[in-house]
Amino acid sequence: MKTLLILVLVIPFVSLTNAEATQPATTPIDQLLNTFHQSAATANGEVYFSLFHRNGVFIGTDAGERWTVNQFQEYAQPYFSQGKGWTYTPSIRHIDISEDGQFAWFDELLWNEKYGQCRGSGALIKTPTGWKILQYHLTFPIPNTLAKELTEKIKAHITKE
Repeated sequence: MKTLLILVLVIPFVSLTNAEATQPATTPIDQLLNTFHQSAATANGEVYFSLFHRNGVFIGTDAGERWTVNQFQEYAQPYFSQGKGWTYTPSIRHIDISEDGQFAWFDELLWNEKYGQCRGSGALIKTPTGWKILQYHLTFPIPNTLAKELTEKIKAHITKE
């Protein structure tokens, strides 16, 4: 009887968890961000850059990497034209939308084979044709226990330049 009671109480939660895990992203912002990552992975520059607002900015991991959409497209196009993209797979994503529904901001944890865990964050604007990326910022989240050692290395590197 105890086993039956446990199964009756546990199975619905297990089923719910599995169902949630297999649900595709349903919000337009999730769809946009998933398309953003997929088009980068498949080197589809046309789709990738169409997701940015005309005034959009991409901020990379290096302090000198702040590109307008046009500048970033110039940088990426030689790679994309050779079929070379980059793959960042999202695992956790948080999205917030302004009260007026016109702006959104997000952060997401990503996995990349070369760099490991990364973080993407950004801002979006709702346009007549749908959501567009105003800013995307790619970073390497540094565990607090490593921060002092890594920031010392960064400071030493900067003073050598």
